[in-house]
Amino acid sequence: MVHKSIPAQMDPRLLGVRAFLAAALTAVTTPGGYAPFALGFLSAAGAGSGGLAALLGTAAGAFLFLSFAQALPHLAIAILIYTAATTFRGQGILSGPKATALTAAVLSLAVGGIYVVQSLSPLEDLAPCIAGAGLTGAAAWFFRPMLHREEGAVDGVLLLGAALCLGLQEVEVLGASLGRSLLCLLLLYIAYDRGSVTGASAGLGLGLVADLCCGTGVFTAALGLGGLAAGSQSGRRRVRAAGGFFAAAAMAALPSREALALPLLLETALGALGFLLLPGRLFGGKRVKRAEAAEAAVSFKRRLEGAAQALRDLYDSCGRGVPQATEENPAIIFDRAAERVCRECALCQLCWQKEYTETFNALNDATPFILERGRALAKDFPRHFADRCIHLTEFITAVSGELSAYLLRRQYRRQLEETRRSARGQYAQLSELLTATAATLGETAAVSARGPECRVGAALRPKAGESVCGDTVLSFRTEEGKWCLLLSDGMGSGEAARKESALTCRLLRQFLEAGIAAEAALQTLNSAMALRGAESGSFTTVDLCVFDPAGGEAVLYKYGAAPSYLKKGGNVRRIAGTSLPVGLRGTPAPPDMTKVPLEGGSFIVMVSDGVVDAGRDEWLQNLLAGWNGEDPQTLAGLILGESVSRRKGEDDCGIQVLYCPGEETKAV
Repeated sequence: MVHKSIPAQMDPRLLGVRAFLAAALTAVTTPGGYAPFALGFLSAAGAGSGGLAALLGTAAGAFLFLSFAQALPHLAIAILIYTAATTFRGQGILSGPKATALTAAVLSLAVGGIYVVQSLSPLEDLAPCIAGAGLTGAAAWFFRPMLHREEGAVDGVLLLGAALCLGLQEVEVLGASLGRSLLCLLLLYIAYDRGSVTGASAGLGLGLVADLCCGTGVFTAALGLGGLAAGSQSGRRRVRAAGGFFAAAAMAALPSREALALPLLLETALGALGFLLLPGRLFGGKRVKRAEAAEAAVSFKRRLEGAAQALRDLYDSCGRGVPQATEENPAIIFDRAAERVCRECALCQLCWQKEYTETFNALNDATPFILERGRALAKDFPRHFADRCIHLTEFITAVSGELSAYLLRRQYRRQLEETRRSARGQYAQLSELLTATAATLGETAAVSARGPECRVGAALRPKAGESVCGDTVLSFRTEEGKWCLLLSDGMGSGEAARKESALTCRLLRQFLEAGIAAEAALQTLNSAMALRGAESGSFTTVDLCVFDPAGGEAVLYKYGAAPSYLKKGGNVRRIAGTSLPVGLRGTPAPPDMTKVPLEGGSFIVMVSDGVVDAGRDEWLQNLLAGWNGEDPQTLAGLILGESVSRRKGEDDCGIQVLYCPGEETKAV
């Protein structure tokens, strides 16, 4: 009897295939000389003879395709991955798919990090190292089901095909990359066969991989839009799918200034031509696929229209409320330098008070030369000023330092403005394409909601002295029957805060009603609001509860929001988060997410920070534990009244309560 931890002997032909694929995948490198797909393939192969064949293959590929400096760390990572797979084989969770992918990423980052630290420019080399490690872990995750014949193997085959295509990207045909042309052909086939949702997802994924490998930023948008357009023509003539793919990719590539944007047009055209030449039997031997059910098509149309409107509103919001960017006055360079050097100088009053006009003119005359050169020299200043200044050397050094900071700030502002314009253009472009796609789908039809009717109560109160509340509460039910409760707290109070929180709730509702997953919708909103608030500095908190009555589970998402409370009888659970509010720069992290079961007779209570002090909510927990009613509106009013008596209305108050009735409770 063979022990379950000892794998059966593998067919020598399969071992040869694994070795060949591992070697071929080594040819696909990312900036920095990393070969993440080969390492991910090795990690997914695991221990035993299959893993050993992959190790030998990636070693052969390293000597064939990598330089000596790149091959050494690659082989070190490969040996460590195989050693870890052998050590943890049969160890339960340590040999599972998550642990395997995480181990591969960590080992890649650890070994690569050593070389980064020893390099001449570690800060520049750090980002490629992190990207390579992340791609190694992702490749290990997607390749594992394919190699072990588990569920989800199709995604691994797709990634393998894309990686092998990118391995041929240096081979050119008619001035276009053969590998990237085959990548377009692969995407077209998948989109046409699986539909627009899969086509858009596959396009974004393949585009991101291509951008990482090529060091550009044009493929993600082009292939994502192309996959969506081709998928929308699934079931129709192939020429329409090919034409839509090329047109959508061209829309994204033509405005780009990337060097590969123009070759991409030829590559998409070749991919579309190859797609049209594929034999009909690859598509089931039919020119037209079976049409989807009318109800599913209608629901999909609604979602596309909702997503298009949400993106259009995001486009509009990024241009509203943002002050016009103005160039910083170069005089600030001398002001800050004088603050550092001249303040304690014995001639300070002479230069900056009695003879201020002469000093001002001297610095003004020197400004063009300093800005043009990028640093200050003594010859830039008039003779009378240079001879009088007793700290000239220190002043010139300070001016050069402040000039560097000034130029960096100016560059950052211009890049930020360019990023904002690019993001707004992408939102508008995607919105128009989604609208056009939705127009091709069927007419509307009713979609029934599932699950019991819950009850919602809400209460708002403005800060003392204000006429409007800066908090916004919103509740609605999606087509799938899920209950969504939103509470947003705008920065500050009054009308400005109300507009920000209301905009956040409205945009998020449009995304959720369009069928976009809550976490994806929140992160998209966070990125867009960060661009909007980059200059104005505004931000909002987001507290979202999504309850699925069919599954009996509620999910709470938080961006900088106050704690929420789950009440069942006399038991109260406090649910808090640590993430920052929406709109703050440098916060790309996902929202805090907590899943809780919501049984019959349970309440979820959401409050803003004006209701209760952080860390001093014992009174609220005691109130919830001792309350025995069933009306959520009564509970919301009770909490608001107690909060006002304790905090005297020092901030806006927002409360929202969801009640899930028990089976014995009759609807009112």
